[in-house]
Amino acid sequence: MKITFLGTGTSQGVPIIGCTCEVCSSTNKKDNRLRTSVLVQANGKNIVIDSGPDFREQMLRTKINRLDGLLITHAHKDHIAGLDDIRAFNFIQKEAIDVYCTEQVEAQLRREFAYIFAEKKYPGIPELNIHNIYPDKNFEVAGINITPIEVLHLKLPVLGFKIGDFVYITDANYIATNQIDKIKGCKILVLNALRNEKHISHFTLSEAVEVVKEVNPEQAYFTHISHQLGLHEVVSQTLPANTQLAFDGLTLQTEWP
Repeated sequence: MKITFLGTGTSQGVPIIGCTCEVCSSTNKKDNRLRTSVLVQANGKNIVIDSGPDFREQMLRTKINRLDGLLITHAHKDHIAGLDDIRAFNFIQKEAIDVYCTEQVEAQLRREFAYIFAEKKYPGIPELNIHNIYPDKNFEVAGINITPIEVLHLKLPVLGFKIGDFVYITDANYIATNQIDKIKGCKILVLNALRNEKHISHFTLSEAVEVVKEVNPEQAYFTHISHQLGLHEVVSQTLPANTQLAFDGLTLQTEWP
């Protein structure tokens, strides 16, 4: 199984428009972060988690020409705003694209993208097959078994996903014990770590490190990173041995059962 980080930045991306801080002004490509998303490739299938505002650029950058499933963690704009660009895959594959989300997320998609779900559809709009998923029930995407992990983003339920020995969690600041138990001892854990200062709805870097200690994966990667966290190379030198900052374009390989 191959994992590619399509984006590792927070809702505004890095650099932020109009900001001249040392991170936003950095010439290190690892400090340039598109909105958070990840590509999972297994059994010859392509699964993307979240389609934020940079979805089109991410697909072009990774040269993806087929999409077998889109998983949506929650309905905030930085995770769904690129949904319209699904239509490129409709044209290529000549079929509707399977989208997996909770009923609550589906309801939000129907409001945000009303034209996609209209009774009388304009020619050429995205074609989707919506599949509702539930926090306590495994599901399959293109024959690949996936375990949902429910976390809280302040008071908003968000789904993370366990695929084989890989776990992906973004936009969280609380994970209940029964959800931690689902992922303990995984090989690879990806977790959001927004910044150093306390935040109302995201783990700080130190809080994310504590979660890693509890889960005890072989390796952990931090994502959904703000310019406030600091320069990639500087922050990396402060991290525990089995943790590191993810960056756009980083690829990982792990066994697929």
